[in-house]
Amino acid sequence: MGASPSVPGKSIHEFTVKVDSRGKDVDLSIYKGKVLLVVNVASKCGFTDSNYTQLTELYNKYKDKGFEILAFPCNQFLKQEPGTSLDAEEFACTRYKAEYPIFQKVRVNGQEAAPVYKFLKASKSGFLGARIKWNFTKFLVDGEGHVIGRYSTTTSPLSIENDIKKALGE
Repeated sequence: MGASPSVPGKSIHEFTVKVDSRGKDVDLSIYKGKVLLVVNVASKCGFTDSNYTQLTELYNKYKDKGFEILAFPCNQFLKQEPGTSLDAEEFACTRYKAEYPIFQKVRVNGQEAAPVYKFLKASKSGFLGARIKWNFTKFLVDGEGHVIGRYSTTTSPLSIENDIKKALGE
């Protein structure tokens, strides 16, 4: 599936997103040269504990080697991220000691999907097409901003550690 004409198709670095409930814009070009793991997160999902725990573990292990996690709260799947963007950020940072950015809540599917998610899905389709099926779908992005991997909800963050290391040149 090709990129949508309304979505730049070259690099994640072409996007600007809202970082948090305060609405501060962040130009993703600040992540040039970093390997990114982009994840749609939710606080009330059966996969929450294992994913957040492992995401924090990976972040702490590789943050000084050029790795960053970009977490996007999403309430599209059985309303499992019901609070505000600030609630989602406080949950991740307090309960799981997340030090990586927790962005403003987004939609990942449908016409109102965030442009960055339209780009990610157009770059790497999943098993049943581009649509994201559930919380904690993960996209691995290289330092040039190209999507190099897509992983389902059931793929644990630690199970993709070798792909992260490879992308970091280890």
